Amino acid sequence: MKCRYCGKEIPEGALYCKACGREVFIVPEYNPLDDMLTEQIRDSIDGTGREEDYLVYDDASFQTRATSARRNTSRTTRTGNTGRTAPLTKEQKRRQAEKRKQKRRKKRRKVLLIMALILAVIVGISIVLYQNSYTGIVAKGNKALTSKEYGAAQQSFEKALSKNDEKPDAYVGLSKVYIGQNDLDAAEQVFTDAIEKHSKNTELYEACIQFYLDTKQAIKIPELMDEASDSVAEALNGYIIDKPEYSLDDEETYDDVQQLTLSTTGKTIYYTTDGSDPTFQSTKYAKPIQLDEGETTIKAISVDKRGVPSQYEEKTYVIELPIEEAPAVSPSTGQYESEMTIEVKVPEGYDAYYTMDGEDPTTASTKYTGPIDMPKGDTLFKAVLVSADGRLSGVTTRNYSLELSE
Repeated sequence: MKCRYCGKEIPEGALYCKACGREVFIVPEYNPLDDMLTEQIRDSIDGTGREEDYLVYDDASFQTRATSARRNTSRTTRTGNTGRTAPLTKEQKRRQAEKRKQKRRKKRRKVLLIMALILAVIVGISIVLYQNSYTGIVAKGNKALTSKEYGAAQQSFEKALSKNDEKPDAYVGLSKVYIGQNDLDAAEQVFTDAIEKHSKNTELYEACIQFYLDTKQAIKIPELMDEASDSVAEALNGYIIDKPEYSLDDEETYDDVQQLTLSTTGKTIYYTTDGSDPTFQSTKYAKPIQLDEGETTIKAISVDKRGVPSQYEEKTYVIELPIEEAPAVSPSTGQYESEMTIEVKVPEGYDAYYTMDGEDPTTASTKYTGPIDMPKGDTLFKAVLVSADGRLSGVTTRNYSLELSE
């Protein structure tokens, strides 16, 4: 017997085709003519048959009835005419399950292949779009920058800027191109030009601040923020550092040496006393500053933990110690008949100057260094004290007349 599906030979008694796995429908060898003849013979013996029942069927009629009988018979079971299906063996069940699994695997593989193709197309399109996007071009520039291919990197960053000149990434990359070539001025110019063009772009200001921090030029941050718009200053308020506080008022003139205290919260203070702008290399504040006689200018900055400085605070203090009165000169005014010396008492911290021609003394006059021999005849002696800061005391005047006796 051959399989009705694949045409392969099926061993006798087999319920499944070993080639294709399909069930074998066993139809009993049944000829409907046998039943018809048997029925007619039985009726003739019993005398119950009718003549029309014994008519000879033509081929077409017989073929029709035979086909109908076979169709009815095909509904019978493989084991006979009981109307029930024979149970499957374990091996047959296993083969059926294996075939179903294979079908499912094939279907899954087909679905996965289609999905993979779709995904590949999507990925390909995405890569093309990314490579031509602002982000993709910047990434290409950064890759060239890492390899120190500065020319290629510069081209990529400039191309990115042609697509979008408001985002900071391309400016940062372009500045690094110049940094890599030791041109800090050009690197800084990248940001200053961008900020000048987009004066309210907070991201560009923040990128410039980071540039100053990375290149150890943080001292320029206060000036940058001082020129920023109100909206930018408000958004980047964390980069605006409070100035140091001074303990003394600089509008007052002091008549004694003073101790100046500088204070801030959680920050380091650097200061100068010579009028120069303070930097990170200036004197670090650790204790009160003594203000001596004269004029002293103190400039100071506060620096937070990130290294961001404040603008400097400047105050000038004047210390004027009380000036000595006119110097003491001896001897007193009078007439003298013997040789005499003139002495001026000079306090510590002062110099004395004198004249003997009646002119008021100044720092251009003769400096007193010790006792002076009184000249013969009439002499108008004048003396003055000069403090360390150049202030002059009152003038002391003496009239001398020296006539030596013989």
